[in-house]
Amino acid sequence: MFNDTYSKYKIMVQKELELIEDSMAFSICVKEPLQSGIIEFLKAPSKRIRLVLPILYLKSLGEEITSKHIKFFSALEIIHNASLIHDDIIDESAYRRGERTVSNEFGNKLGVISGDYLLSVAIEIILSLESVEVLSNILKTIKNMCLGEINQNYERFKIGSIDNYINKSKNKTAYLFESALVCPLLLCSKNYNVSNASDFGLNFGIAFQIRDDLLNIMSIDDSKPSSNDILEGIYNAPVIYSGGEENLSSGIEKTRLLLNNYINNAKDALSILPQNEYKTALIEISELLEND
Repeated sequence: MFNDTYSKYKIMVQKELELIEDSMAFSICVKEPLQSGIIEFLKAPSKRIRLVLPILYLKSLGEEITSKHIKFFSALEIIHNASLIHDDIIDESAYRRGERTVSNEFGNKLGVISGDYLLSVAIEIILSLESVEVLSNILKTIKNMCLGEINQNYERFKIGSIDNYINKSKNKTAYLFESALVCPLLLCSKNYNVSNASDFGLNFGIAFQIRDDLLNIMSIDDSKPSSNDILEGIYNAPVIYSGGEENLSSGIEKTRLLLNNYINNAKDALSILPQNEYKTALIEISELLEND
């Protein structure tokens, strides 16, 4: 349902997405067949939601998508994909997006190195933008992503608090969404107050992670690598609210309320945008996350 409806908004920025994908591929320079394998992984069909949202946001403000924006977005998506390559090694996943994972095709050693290589490529691209603010933002986000995974590992099979869960969701997911929304504004010639973009990115990112965790518990998202968080000792909001692994129905209902709260916060942060088709698209994409 999400993918079918979301596709009509993705089409609105298709030209920019194609430029970003070409920019990503152009940045990769390693020996074959690894180079082709990485490029195929980067270009595999995906939501590109971390690109779609900020492009729509810029367009809603009447901003042109510049070459600097394209470079930044390519770096952002490369960082995201580097984390996926590492995740696939940790999860021992053979397939992602219907294609063999890099680690499955080339082995874990080259998988680890490929993920590290992509991070270095992304940082090199960010450096070329000559913005200390953007570089600082991205480096902090990468650090938080790593901390989110490290802390999750040490909290396995422990039922924590909802506050800890939200902090983990920020680190693992939401801060990258925030960077996606804030950094492009920093690259515009006009000076923007980025607080609302930050609020939108954070709240949408938290909602996106909560929805992902709900789908994992309910086992209805076939686009993800086969895994079950509970079996791996990763206790997310439904388990926390239920106080354990049994009788999850009450925890699922409370998690749905939590999800909808963050969706509403994300939509509220869009209120300052001028009314146009791009703002409408951002609101409607946010509403697609609702789990009624």
